[in-house]
Amino acid sequence: MADARQVGARVEELLGILQSKGGEATASAAEELVRLLLGLYGDGLSHIMAALRAEGAAGAAVLDRLLEDPLVESLLLLHDLHPLDVDTRIQRALDQVRPYLGSHAGGVTYLGVTEEGVAQLRLEGSCDGCASSTVTVQLAIKGAIEDAAPEVTEVVVEGVTAPPGPETLLQIGRRPPGADGQDGRPAAGAGDARWVTIPDIGPPSSRPVTAAVAGTRVLLCSVRGTLYAYRDECAACGISLAEGTLTLGELACPGCETRYDVRSAGRSLGDAAVHLDPLPLLSDSQGVRVAVTAPQEAISS
Repeated sequence: MADARQVGARVEELLGILQSKGGEATASAAEELVRLLLGLYGDGLSHIMAALRAEGAAGAAVLDRLLEDPLVESLLLLHDLHPLDVDTRIQRALDQVRPYLGSHAGGVTYLGVTEEGVAQLRLEGSCDGCASSTVTVQLAIKGAIEDAAPEVTEVVVEGVTAPPGPETLLQIGRRPPGADGQDGRPAAGAGDARWVTIPDIGPPSSRPVTAAVAGTRVLLCSVRGTLYAYRDECAACGISLAEGTLTLGELACPGCETRYDVRSAGRSLGDAAVHLDPLPLLSDSQGVRVAVTAPQEAISS
């Protein structure tokens, strides 16, 4: 199932292609077609929302159930019809992402949104000196807020330690051991963990790619130019996700068809208690690396 905002981004890309290759007349016609369709669907959704509000408590209960569907919520956000205000949506997004940040997000305080649309947060208890925790927390928090509140122009997180060196973290970090009482394995980047270079996996692909890294099967997903790394195991049925389908950031298990949000720590889109096991991922002068617990050489799949 596609996310309405991601589809919107793709529509913008296609309009750009039409404008550059199809000429001004073609681009203008395409833009008008998109405006007409968006206006039609937006008006229809507005009428539905008005009808639900008119039903009082019964309508509110139906609306609550509808908001549990990511696609419906995306459409309401796209047309500025979401019934929850920006503060409530941001608080809810933070509550959803905290379990995947473990001890790094022990004290995330939401400070509000400024008149300029800047969402302000304060982070306490971050891992000082840990190259991965800094951008780990920033990436997860910013991604969650941008998804929940697209009207926000910027996300500022105070109290985050700057990472040493030129390394750039692309992937959120996995939770520490015991963070949710279900995983006794040591967290990546802790104890005997080590950054290991991933073998060449070729150019970005619309399909997930697997590699054996230091004895660990790693699943790599590319979403709009950003790589995300996870242990190659479905959290619901335990099989490999190598043959899964990746659509606009949604990864579907080839066996049980459980769907995961690759950009939000691999959380399941159907069950908040189910999520993939993310691995920290770095890109620097040494190539693309992931943090694993065994100091062996990377082996290509």
